[in-house]
Amino acid sequence: MIKNMLFSLTPKRLAILNRYYRITRFYSFLKSTAYKGGTVTAIFVLILISLEIFLLDFNLLLNNLVTVYSPKIIYSVFLLSETILGLLPPEVFIAWASKIETPWGSLFILASLSYLGGIIAYFVGTRLSMIPYIKNRIETKLQKHIINLRKWGGLFVFLGAVSPIPHSIVSLASGLIKYNFKNYLLWALFRYMRFILYAFVIFGIF
Repeated sequence: MIKNMLFSLTPKRLAILNRYYRITRFYSFLKSTAYKGGTVTAIFVLILISLEIFLLDFNLLLNNLVTVYSPKIIYSVFLLSETILGLLPPEVFIAWASKIETPWGSLFILASLSYLGGIIAYFVGTRLSMIPYIKNRIETKLQKHIINLRKWGGLFVFLGAVSPIPHSIVSLASGLIKYNFKNYLLWALFRYMRFILYAFVIFGIF
């Protein structure tokens, strides 16, 4: 699939795509999302450092989590969160992984569970799309995401995977409008990239 996509990107097609993305303001949206993502990450790190210095010993707290709760419980809570609207920040779980004997192995499991949670959310969306009343209610609440998904397709799934845009919500919207599942799986793989990048920062702190 990737090979076919690359061969289909002729100079003429690239020019057409570039014009389309400019008209639909994709580049402005991308710039805004990158700015928000960088800001959110910086604020998160500053909050952690400030709390660590003035209020809490996060290293002790994370070590207690490792001692009190088994990895199975942590992984189960994380999968539930990544399936249902991304209720808990993945960064907290990445920090927890830094205290496990095999942090990068735990990180891989977390990234895989996040990817799986998105797939589950996608199929929940496909099922909800069969119930008109619920579909209309959810489409109203996710209208902005659905509009962007219809305009930009896989690139918006990519942004949901790597940026502060909730991955589970983008996945739910993808299922709701029946976005091509194979393409969804491909673009959602970038979720792994986000976990790796965040781990380099968070592992360095803890």
